[in-house]
Amino acid sequence: MTAFHFKTTGGRLCVTATLALLALPASGPAFAQQGQGTANSEAVDAIIGAEVQEEEVAAAADSDRVIAAIDRTVENTATVRKTSNLAKVDIVFLADAARTEGGPPPEIKAKVTQHEADIVELRKEIEGNAMLFHAIDSRQILPQDVLAVEFDDVNGVVIFAAAKPAG
Repeated sequence: MTAFHFKTTGGRLCVTATLALLALPASGPAFAQQGQGTANSEAVDAIIGAEVQEEEVAAAADSDRVIAAIDRTVENTATVRKTSNLAKVDIVFLADAARTEGGPPPEIKAKVTQHEADIVELRKEIEGNAMLFHAIDSRQILPQDVLAVEFDDVNGVVIFAAAKPAG
């Protein structure tokens, strides 16, 4: 640590600067790329432990399924909390429900509003679950874009996201 002292009329001014802190802004992106490595598909697969499949569906075409998953948010949040191993992760992009497209259709938006507090908790649990967080993060989905999750009987999960696929 390096300290610099300056004389001022009102007393001493001490400015302390750490070289490591000064170097971080210039090298921040380099450090980020070396961290968890979510840009590296092998690293993501190792963290998740399952291949991530994705599909794009019109929200209105799959609204019954999305609404059913939203209605089960409390149970699914508990399952997210306990999940440490999955055989399959499917991400369903509801591109026409993205914020840039005006948000979900009215029937889905009504359910999201009805279960808003539960969905906030679900998103927090997804952020706290390395496997699920890296699954969405690797596809450039923000936690706040997740509307619901749906678990199946074969150790798989479907994540419904109001987002457009990257690229």
